[in-house]
Amino acid sequence: MTSDGSPWPVPVARAAAWAEWAPSGRSAVPFIALLVIVANLVGVGTVVLLLLGVDDGSGRTGRTEVLWTAVAYLVLALPAGGLAGLRRQRSTTRWLLQRREPTPAEAGQALRLPLDVALVAAAIWLVAAVLMSTVVAMLFPEPLVGLRVAVVVTLGGVVTAGVTYLLTARAARAVTAIALAAHPPVGALVLGVRPRLLLTWALTSGVPMLGVVLLFLDPSDPDGPGEAAVVFLVVVALLVGALATLLTARAVGQPLRELRRAVQQVGRGDYGVDVLVDDAGEIGLLQEGVNTMVAGLAERERLRDLFGRHVGTTVAQEALRTGVSLGGEERVVAALFVDIAGSTSLVRRTGPEQMVGLLNRFFAVVVETVEEEGGLVNKFEGDAALCVFGAPTDHPDPAGAALRAARRICDAVAVAGEVDVGVGVACGPVWAGQVGAASRLEYTVIGDPVNEAARLTELAKDHPGRAVASGPTVLGAPPDEREQWVRGAEVTLRGRDEATTTWVRAPA
Repeated sequence: MTSDGSPWPVPVARAAAWAEWAPSGRSAVPFIALLVIVANLVGVGTVVLLLLGVDDGSGRTGRTEVLWTAVAYLVLALPAGGLAGLRRQRSTTRWLLQRREPTPAEAGQALRLPLDVALVAAAIWLVAAVLMSTVVAMLFPEPLVGLRVAVVVTLGGVVTAGVTYLLTARAARAVTAIALAAHPPVGALVLGVRPRLLLTWALTSGVPMLGVVLLFLDPSDPDGPGEAAVVFLVVVALLVGALATLLTARAVGQPLRELRRAVQQVGRGDYGVDVLVDDAGEIGLLQEGVNTMVAGLAERERLRDLFGRHVGTTVAQEALRTGVSLGGEERVVAALFVDIAGSTSLVRRTGPEQMVGLLNRFFAVVVETVEEEGGLVNKFEGDAALCVFGAPTDHPDPAGAALRAARRICDAVAVAGEVDVGVGVACGPVWAGQVGAASRLEYTVIGDPVNEAARLTELAKDHPGRAVASGPTVLGAPPDEREQWVRGAEVTLRGRDEATTTWVRAPA
């Protein structure tokens, strides 16, 4: 919490919590400044050890003057460099202390933190190279000794600035994550993977090899370098190279491992992945790209779920597989129509709000039963529902499945005791497909079996078994299902000229 009680904004708070192991808030920039001072002191110690052997052959080593000059410069330069770094990043310190979301300009400045610190370190070493070489050239009769010192200090500065950048980039991950959480990367790379690898090469191979070459080409030392100088340079190169390689490997490898885990989670169907964006280069763009991809997949899955809930899972899957268009095909299906008896008086007794809850419980039974039998609840019509077996996908036994579903629905409703229903079942050829307009489609089935099932439902409300089926439906079912039905009366349904042979549930 801030001094006024306001927390970090979201998703900045999530980024700060994830990277709480790294310095952030009040301690971030001062800690990094201290880290830079330590890195520079190590570099200074290395160069000083190399300069202890400076000798132009006159017998005068000049060690005292060189060391005092280095110490005096350190006393002045390191605090000045630290203040310069803090001044360049004062906007970063400000919004970290205030625990607020940075502005785009402040976020951009925070992303340049490692580069700014490295540039300050490079400037300190550049001035040191000029100062030290001038002092040595004045102290020794051979001016080339000053050139030697300038080269040594310059190489030490390159190594120190490079290591400073890598260390600072690692230590500033929390600051980078918070800045990128507020303003994700959009393509402007601060320091990408390629420059980072080239920097690692320079620290591990380029500078050490150049240093060895210069030792042998040093005109101030015609006899060549001693074994101690070469061994010392090699040891320093190994240590610096190991540190630089480790930092670069972690900077590249750790985000890639996190991205791999995120992709594996998505592959398992877990769309709650949120990769922390803590890199301002190509890796950060990749992290942001994965988050965008996962968000898109989650949105697509949500829409597919909503689509499936509105039109039915089988229709949704078929539409996703073949696309949507106006048109359809002829299929032989079994149509099941279920309707609540006396719904008008029921809603008067219960009220509309209670009626909605009752309908939801009733339809839950219908949907569960029909889907378990491999059918599709095609549409809800007030207090009724039309269910189809055999469209949009084939069903091995549409008639038997529809008859079983009718019996199960009647039994479940009787046990619940909340409503009374009638169920009609008919079988035959229908047209099944999309109807509507190009901008608004609905999957439906049209044909005589649908109308026949709806008419049979009216008869079923007055029958004790509450379920009536057409003759072709029962005769087309397997023998074990036919045994559950008995032949009823022949009736002429409304809107039809010929008589229909009905079948009703057998007495228990």
